[in-house]
Amino acid sequence: MPLPDTMFCAQQIHIPPELPDILKQFTKAAIRTQPLDVLQWSAGYFSALSRGDPLPVKDRIEMPVATQKTDTGLTQGLLKVLHKQCSHKQYVDLSDLEKKWKNLCLPVEKFRALLELDPSDDKIEWIKFLALGCSSLGGTLNTAMKNVCEILTADPEGGPAQIPFDTFSHIYQYLSSLDPELSASDTETYLATLKEKSRSHCSCLASRSSLLYPTIHPFTHLPSAWF
Repeated sequence: MPLPDTMFCAQQIHIPPELPDILKQFTKAAIRTQPLDVLQWSAGYFSALSRGDPLPVKDRIEMPVATQKTDTGLTQGLLKVLHKQCSHKQYVDLSDLEKKWKNLCLPVEKFRALLELDPSDDKIEWIKFLALGCSSLGGTLNTAMKNVCEILTADPEGGPAQIPFDTFSHIYQYLSSLDPELSASDTETYLATLKEKSRSHCSCLASRSSLLYPTIHPFTHLPSAWF
């Protein structure tokens, strides 16, 4: 059995020239993301980096507002991260999605509680999971759709946060179908009215537009798993 090479001085240690920049970018990403479990998040970060996948990094520092009733650790910023990692597929494997969820240091019981609202075997349509996540950030359909618009928009930050009407309609119908107090006819009537108004906005809807807020229906009885 050959003996291991003996190190006599620091000069014999080879340091890749790209390592300093990798560590610099990693440090910036950690500061921006503020993970609750640095080791768990770091494992996900370098695993994604090695595969060339989107990194689990927030666009900016985001301090979540914790409340005794609704604090699950999930924020709009973390949902944006998941969207970057998952939106290239229409359907995502639940095992892979759960792994990404854990790498963001989010409680796995909340992940499973969200899935109980629309049970799936081994895959879920990504846009539906995103909608469920947005709903868990607030107690009304109004706030859920506002978060959806701000995550999906191609507008720069601080802009109107517009999304195509067809996308808005699909997500709105999905979320409203989960509330037994919202009838399908009421939903269709609301969307038909909104579509007429949106024509003057190039078939897009803005989360901050006055079109969105006046008649949007609240969820009156949200499942407890959403909190």
